[in-house]
Amino acid sequence: MPGRASASIVIPFAVATAGIFTFSLMDAAMKGLSLAIGAYNALLWRTLAGALFGGAVYLARRMPWPGPAAMRMHVLRGSLSSAMAIAFFWGLARIPLAQGVALAFIAPLIALYLAALLLGERIERRAILASLLGFGGVLVIFAGQAEARLGPEALRGALAILASACLYAYNIILMRKQALVAGPIEIAFFMSLIMSAWFALAAPWLAEWPARQHLLPIGAAALLAFASLMLLSWAYARAEAQHLAPVEYSAFIWASLLGLVIFHEPVRPLTLAGALLIVAGCYLAVRRGRAPMADIEAAI
Repeated sequence: MPGRASASIVIPFAVATAGIFTFSLMDAAMKGLSLAIGAYNALLWRTLAGALFGGAVYLARRMPWPGPAAMRMHVLRGSLSSAMAIAFFWGLARIPLAQGVALAFIAPLIALYLAALLLGERIERRAILASLLGFGGVLVIFAGQAEARLGPEALRGALAILASACLYAYNIILMRKQALVAGPIEIAFFMSLIMSAWFALAAPWLAEWPARQHLLPIGAAALLAFASLMLLSWAYARAEAQHLAPVEYSAFIWASLLGLVIFHEPVRPLTLAGALLIVAGCYLAVRRGRAPMADIEAAI
């Protein structure tokens, strides 16, 4: 029934929205840390703290070691996320928070079509329109945020975030596949563990012990990242990627507010106009029509 199909997406969509909000809080914390101690050290200590916290939860619940299929997904997504994260936060330290998130919004649009290619999901007209509305909102916001004269550092930061967005598009697809073979706690723990392992390889040359005033932000960022991974993993295990992709656009609303409050970055009228388009796209995605679920397990 169409009504039942629409209702089935509401809870995963709401949980995914909470995950994006939590992730946005982490982005703000990480931008502050990246400005203070550099993107590499911010990520190294955050992922190590996340691995310790996640490991404590994982062991306390006496969860079994993941099977080969799940472990392959953990290693693949953890490796991809390491490159994606260092590019994103390095760039975010050089441009406004809202502008960085706006540039990253190209990822869900790419992911929409990757879902059809890699997962065999059927692309509905409603889902396409929702993503186009969201992407249109991003363009409006970016027009309001962009400055006529960008310095070389800002340009390099923008290019780094665009590269990160391309990696994140595939990461969205992996998130769906990973959520079908592992639970949220397992995913959150192994993501932090594998990312920590990659960043630790450069520790002899780049690592610096954080000052006392940075310990609380590092711990907060680790907890926020862990919570976000759990929420998004739960949501992507219960809904197709094409219907959750538009929720990524809500991050700009949070980034605008956090950028204003924490970093004193003004919110322009075009930002508000773009936010309305983003909300419209997310609402359209929730009110989806009838569509059969793809055989995701076969795609894996």
